[in-house]
Amino acid sequence: MRRYELTDAQWEQIAPLLPPQKPRTGRPAENHRQVLNGMLWILRTGAPWADLPARYGSVGTVSSRFYRWRKAGVFDGVLRRLQTRADARGELDGDLHFVDATVVRAHQHAAGARRSGAIGGEGTVEGIGEALGRSQGGFSTKLHLRAEGGGKPITAVLTAGERHEQFALDALMDKGAVPRSGRGRPRLRPRRTCGDRGYSSPPARRCLRQRRIAPVIPTRMDQPRQPDFDRAAYQQRNRVERLIGRLKQYRRIATRYEKQATNYLAMVILGMTMLWLI
Repeated sequence: MRRYELTDAQWEQIAPLLPPQKPRTGRPAENHRQVLNGMLWILRTGAPWADLPARYGSVGTVSSRFYRWRKAGVFDGVLRRLQTRADARGELDGDLHFVDATVVRAHQHAAGARRSGAIGGEGTVEGIGEALGRSQGGFSTKLHLRAEGGGKPITAVLTAGERHEQFALDALMDKGAVPRSGRGRPRLRPRRTCGDRGYSSPPARRCLRQRRIAPVIPTRMDQPRQPDFDRAAYQQRNRVERLIGRLKQYRRIATRYEKQATNYLAMVILGMTMLWLI
């Protein structure tokens, strides 16, 4: 086993969740583990697809399977099933969730996507094209994250880099339903959501209360104080900040190289999946 590759224990968890190695028709696909390790090498190093080492197979095989799995929703499905397993083991905290956002610099190669089909895609917010814009950090994308109480990722949303955090809060709270292993509706919303002062506006608080979620958000100096503010819960907000740090250890997440937002989001979901495997 080489650096960045799946361990045997991780492969045992993820192998049953992938498409069949031998499809019903046609010839068998290249070894899933080898191809997935190639995707992880790209994710961790941030290198172009053309630089993929030969031990992972041809560049065309690995990259085309990444795009096919993204289009078929394989990455999303694997993440959801890992979360379902964690929920069945009692390892998913549905009481207190955390939200935060981070600006991701976009490489010059991320520009130039075709206008047609630019809107949409799992995790983007409608009306923002390919989630690229200009912020104080330059040409960038903003990655919005929701984490469960233990600091593991639940879901992600992309917007342009200059968008305010509260712009994506509705989409962030309406995504990420975790199916139950047995009977019952999927677990979607927590009882409380914790965010920093960037989420302290009346529309953001109203967004949470309309979903029967209690906000754990400090007020700004120009706002009336909240007498029921849970300071002890807010002190745990560093968990989502540490999550962002762990995700940005993957260089393909720390810098955006993909032209299409859906492809960049697939890289983010792949990184989130690896954090559930640890």
